Amino acid sequence: MTYDKAAVRTILDQALADGRTSLGAPEAKLVADAYGIPTPGEGLATTAEGAAGLAAEIGFPVVLKIVSPDILHKTDAGGVVVGVDSAEAAKAAYEKIIANAKAYQTDAEIVGVQVQKMLVTGGDVQEVIVGAVTDQTFGKVVAFGLGGVLVEVLKDVTFRLAPLTGAEARAMVDGIGAHEMLNGVRGAKPVDKDAVADLIQRLSDLVNDFPQFAEVDLNPVLAGPDGATAVDFRIIVDAEAGKPVERYSQEEILTAMTRIMKPRAVAVIGASNETGKIGNSVMKNLVNGGYAGDIYPVNPKGGEVLGLKAFPSITDIPGDVDVAVFAVPAKFVAGALEQCGQKGVAGAILIPSGFAETGEQELQDEVVAIAKKHDVRILGPNIYGYYYLPESLCATFCTPYDVRGSVALSSQSGGIGMAILGFSRSSRMGVSAIVGVGNKADIDEDDLLTFFESDDNTNLIAMHLEDLKDGRAFAETAARVSKKKPVVVLKAGRTDLGARAASSHTGALAGNDKVYDDILRQSGVVRAPGLNEMLQYARGIPLLPTPKGENVVIITGAGGSGVLLSDACVDARLTLMDIPADLDAAFRKFIPPFGAAGNPVDITGGEPPSTYRNTIALGLEDERIHSLILGYWHTIVTPPMVFAKLVAEVVEEYRAKGIDKPVVASLSGDVEVEEASQYLFDHGVVAYPYTTETPVQVLGAKYRWARNAGPLGS
Repeated sequence: MTYDKAAVRTILDQALADGRTSLGAPEAKLVADAYGIPTPGEGLATTAEGAAGLAAEIGFPVVLKIVSPDILHKTDAGGVVVGVDSAEAAKAAYEKIIANAKAYQTDAEIVGVQVQKMLVTGGDVQEVIVGAVTDQTFGKVVAFGLGGVLVEVLKDVTFRLAPLTGAEARAMVDGIGAHEMLNGVRGAKPVDKDAVADLIQRLSDLVNDFPQFAEVDLNPVLAGPDGATAVDFRIIVDAEAGKPVERYSQEEILTAMTRIMKPRAVAVIGASNETGKIGNSVMKNLVNGGYAGDIYPVNPKGGEVLGLKAFPSITDIPGDVDVAVFAVPAKFVAGALEQCGQKGVAGAILIPSGFAETGEQELQDEVVAIAKKHDVRILGPNIYGYYYLPESLCATFCTPYDVRGSVALSSQSGGIGMAILGFSRSSRMGVSAIVGVGNKADIDEDDLLTFFESDDNTNLIAMHLEDLKDGRAFAETAARVSKKKPVVVLKAGRTDLGARAASSHTGALAGNDKVYDDILRQSGVVRAPGLNEMLQYARGIPLLPTPKGENVVIITGAGGSGVLLSDACVDARLTLMDIPADLDAAFRKFIPPFGAAGNPVDITGGEPPSTYRNTIALGLEDERIHSLILGYWHTIVTPPMVFAKLVAEVVEEYRAKGIDKPVVASLSGDVEVEEASQYLFDHGVVAYPYTTETPVQVLGAKYRWARNAGPLGS
């Protein structure tokens, strides 16, 4: 697309030079023209007679609107008159608007009155809103939704990071809940969605090219069969909105994080022989955990800690040190960190609390400044430490953990970190890393993602977070990483991203959790609704092969389970396959006459193991079926462990033939189903007792990743 950027630059520079916070309607019209955004015919009148002349020239009916840099909400000020259908009516409307504006704000600067062609609404025309806002977490965010009263009542809006591709803009149009209204309802013609998407992309390009446009509101946009026109174009200007964010390069992050996660030497500042102290627990975990690198206790008294020579200061250590774990009170951190900088330490692991989380922001800022001066990366403060199992590294005061696997987990909360640890131990889930990020004074989730992206020991990353320090950096990193490995996020809390007073509809709408939801989805992230789901996704997703299509089939021994599993599929946005006649006949060969083929395939509860085996084998063998959901009912004919072993056997048999499909199972019955479910998990089949929802949720999460990241091509 070709734009007249020079014209926009001239308008923006003048507004900034004048110290204005918004563009006037005539300026906004010029900006729209420069970026090819359709607007109605219009002009600026400074007298009643001028308004009448313009109205006649444009063609009746027209709309008159106040033009004032001090009055942004024109309707509230009585500054809008619609349906003006004659020259005399235009004069009267002009005088009424001027009088209303002066009464509304006596000292308001009045530039004039905008006379604009009134477009026909109703029928085939649908009001929508298109806007952009500078979000404090994500930067430039574009919004699209239904306009008029609906946008305020339904808040049916979708968000994306700018700049957008054409495909992303079109996805926004189809992404609102009421998108069917744009297809034409009750005899109305469908809206030209390509024209709407084109307008969205042009606005995205505008705010990307000119980030000083802090907020842009196109409301309403009238969309019809023949195109889309922005009736009202409001632009807020802020020089600070275009200020670039300082970031480390990907190479710098990876270099530092590699030294932190794979250190050759670790120092513990505040190491102690006294049981119960953090410095003692950290030392024990490092020594007893099997870490093979050098461990240097640091204690002003010197001597020995756990049989290792202690040094009064980190600068007294003869060799290089990659990581320093801090186990001293907050007030001593700055001085010790200065010495770490002199030593060339790569990472400072700040376990102590007493910083920004307790109101001590200045102390935290001081520590960050020292670290930045010496190129030391900080993890924390206010954390439990971190684990990296491939190096047998347990740099934490929490309980040790040694079950190695391919899942990397992080948490912003220490309590959640302990829950992650406990779940991992209880479920025997192997992990590559568990990391606390705490206050995120420096290292945050995008730094971790950058390391785990290149870490051959990690196949899935799951993260609990309460906020994002730099949401755009996270989104961009996650978009890259999720193409290779699933990224699961539990975003806690309902944030107010529009905490400042919103001066536009777009700004107000951006103040809800859907911004996170849409942008995380745009980045290919799988969002977990709760802690249990995040942990179950982390445990189950790596076991499931990537599906090759959307067709899901349920095979169940209990009709009730089949109904609940079907409901769960709808909730998880899974597609139950329409079984073709030949496949229906094939299933019926193995199930009793009173069973049901179709989907779910109900084999009934009294069937022997062979019925389960034959129907599951058919589901794996038929290439039209892409995933299987198994519903098991505890019977004496096919006991739980018999079921578990036959499922594991038949799945492994087909894997050996090169046929590997996602298989999940729901087991209902007495307590034996718990052991059977664990057996299935141990043999690569995701299975849960007493629930129909959880296995389907895990399968749905795998599908969301496959769709978002690209393997399913959508």
